[in-house]
Amino acid sequence: MYNRGIRGATTVANNEENEILEATFLLLEEIVSHNEVQPEDISNVWITVTHDLNATFPAKAIRQLDGWDMVPLMCSLEIPVEGSLPKCIRLMVQVNTVKTQREIKHVYLNGAQALRPDLASQEK
Repeated sequence: MYNRGIRGATTVANNEENEILEATFLLLEEIVSHNEVQPEDISNVWITVTHDLNATFPAKAIRQLDGWDMVPLMCSLEIPVEGSLPKCIRLMVQVNTVKTQREIKHVYLNGAQALRPDLASQEK
């Protein structure tokens, strides 16, 4: 068994609570689905947002899911590098798994596909 990190990112059009929560939920859903993990497999989830997203904590979307109440979550801001992708939400899901690093499926949705086109284009 290994502890592996699964990367994911997505973007939203607006700094609105419902968009941030929905985008976070969909991103997590894709990560969990593609990697066949359950909440009990997850050590923790790090969530970052760009400085232009402050309408809500994205962790709120995860905390509302059945079975996720004991998964440690942490929200923070990305470093505001000039020219970085705006309105971006990133997840780092640390899981206990038997999968190799090459078997892990990282997920990039919406405008965040530009961050890692090599991973976003992988067949899921």
